[in-house]
Amino acid sequence: MNTTVETLDDNKVKLSFEVDAKDVTNRIKREYKRVAKRYNFPGFRPGKAPRPVIDNMLGSDVVRTTVTEDLVNEVYPLALEENNFVPLYRPEYAYDQDLVEDGKPFTFTATIQLKPAMELSSYDPIEIEIPTTQASEEEVEAQMEELRNYYHDFKDAPGNTKVKPKEFVELTIKATDDKGEEVSALSAEKRLYELGSNVYPASFDAELIGLKKGEEKSFDLDLTDDGSIISNTLENKGMFHFDVKVDVIKRKILPELTDEWAANTFGFENLEDMREKIKTSIHEQKMQAMPRRRENECLLAVAARLEGDVPQGMCEVEETNLLQNFYGQLTDNGITFDHYLKTMEITPEQFKEDTKKQASDLVRQDLALDAWVRHAGIEVTEEEVFDEFAKSDLEDPQSVLEDWRATGRLPMIRESIARSKALADIVENAKVTEVEEEKKEEKKPAKKTTKKSTKKADSKKSESKKEEAAESDAE
Repeated sequence: MNTTVETLDDNKVKLSFEVDAKDVTNRIKREYKRVAKRYNFPGFRPGKAPRPVIDNMLGSDVVRTTVTEDLVNEVYPLALEENNFVPLYRPEYAYDQDLVEDGKPFTFTATIQLKPAMELSSYDPIEIEIPTTQASEEEVEAQMEELRNYYHDFKDAPGNTKVKPKEFVELTIKATDDKGEEVSALSAEKRLYELGSNVYPASFDAELIGLKKGEEKSFDLDLTDDGSIISNTLENKGMFHFDVKVDVIKRKILPELTDEWAANTFGFENLEDMREKIKTSIHEQKMQAMPRRRENECLLAVAARLEGDVPQGMCEVEETNLLQNFYGQLTDNGITFDHYLKTMEITPEQFKEDTKKQASDLVRQDLALDAWVRHAGIEVTEEEVFDEFAKSDLEDPQSVLEDWRATGRLPMIRESIARSKALADIVENAKVTEVEEEKKEEKKPAKKTTKKSTKKADSKKSESKKEEAAESDAE
């Protein structure tokens, strides 16, 4: 077989193939023998049916069609492997003749689209800023506040307290469907419930506002399009009737920050020991996340150096891959797309734009790493390729590797390894400056923070004042 490579415009390459007549003849002969053994032809022993009989029974072009398809599927991947090509799309085939012919060479071409070889504005070491790994006092106090919330207790509110948003209430609920039959999934006795937790729908919470201990209320709710936690457990959604009684309104009581609490609950020596241990734990968590954080920041920085616009076609391919993976994860977790949107509080249009932006960012990062690979002269050895299969815990990694080689997929593995080596080189030589989290966020306002603000509460006096104020608001 002879293969030639011709470079075309717009990052396209034409691969021309010519399979000699002898090879074509041998392939056709082997296929006729295979068919003769595989099928039962009346009057002939297995494997002994002549060609005219086979052509008459199966069709005159069946064998030649099979040989043509097998030949193309064999030689095209080998050309990808030989030239280390990673096509962006399926090839465009062109044939001098539709099917192979006995005693004649077979020629065809495959035109493929490759990614562009783009350049960076600079190949100097990357300079990045990352948050310090030291735990701030605010982070320590926030962690302690979370622990207080976890070990909370409840006490009954005064009888004249009214239900408000975010309130804890103990409810007795009877829910019935449009046939008057009770729905156990929605019903409960003396159930502790927090308004606004999305366990029940917001419309359910709204009906409770203003009620007092011992008061009852009946109302109907349409849960057809509701995305609350309890609604998603229903097999059939629709209109439901609720009879609800407020058994009691609860006040959430947080434990005091005392040496005794730290010692008895967690086994620390005192509060100061607890703070120091928490500070150490936060620092260790940040240190564990630091390598990934450095990589991410370096990727963003090197992608920003890429000159020119990324190809729209590559972005569309990446977007398709992202969506396939996303919907696969939703299916695996039994989550509907509508439920995901409601949970994330975004619209379908926002989801679409976010996916497009993510796809564009990933393509830009890949092309930037490819540019670094070329500039740094990074190469991938066969040992490194084998290691990728070996570390995947395969039963026979060498066999799988050879299968990938035969199907022209090894160039993708080499490309992935080269990008990883480029990123490692970038990270290793990057100039890193640690800054306070607040300063980092100020410099990159586009990044959102989910850090919770907390308030320090160290004394019984301050806690009692909060309770008094809360009960006063309920009057």
